[in-house]
Amino acid sequence: MYTPIKRRSFFMYAGATAGASALVLAGCSDDSDDNKPNLPKGNSTTANGAISLGSGDVGVLNFAYALEQLEADFYAKVAALPNGATILGATAFTFFQQIAKHEAIHRDFFKAAITRDAAGQTLRGLTPKYPAATFTDRANILATAKTFEDLGVSAYNGAGKLIKTPAYLVLAGQIVSVEARHAAYIRDLVTPGSFAADDVVNAVGLDVARTPAEVLAAAQDFITEKLDGSSVGVN
Repeated sequence: MYTPIKRRSFFMYAGATAGASALVLAGCSDDSDDNKPNLPKGNSTTANGAISLGSGDVGVLNFAYALEQLEADFYAKVAALPNGATILGATAFTFFQQIAKHEAIHRDFFKAAITRDAAGQTLRGLTPKYPAATFTDRANILATAKTFEDLGVSAYNGAGKLIKTPAYLVLAGQIVSVEARHAAYIRDLVTPGSFAADDVVNAVGLDVARTPAEVLAAAQDFITEKLDGSSVGVN
């Protein structure tokens, strides 16, 4: 007999599955360094003072890690709001707290994976920044969440073709599926039924994909440190 899964339970299962699968897949990858001597190493500083995400698969993983740091920080701040249930409504606030756990799992996984497979090239901890009114009302919180989730999904979609290690590609696909669920839920809170609107689904019915350069240009407004992703995916 089919038994519907409550939305809260679904979020819990989705996050746990992605985290567990990612940790297993990390053990399947090889420990080789994809970077060549003439390409920047992850977490190095460029001539203009930016932090390089690195090249090859290391660059892609650091790219994802940067975005997950931003999302994890945002949702942690929302989850810690003493009046969060009043601002968002009790049900939505509970879901935001669950999403915060998912994003923390994603962030911690990428840090562990890069540290294991490319010692010394793990992107440093970033310092997120937000407009002053970000956490003051429902509209601003939802707008920021929508921006981050839509950007994150498009980032994974665009970076997938740059990944050379099969295990990394599989885990990226699993994580983006969870991010897409977050995005759909947030968009429904903002405008019911907008989860597949034209701004996130293209003319042929596929999710929008953005290049690392496009994603970083949008994300940079929320990150204090300057990031350089010019060599992400380059071997």
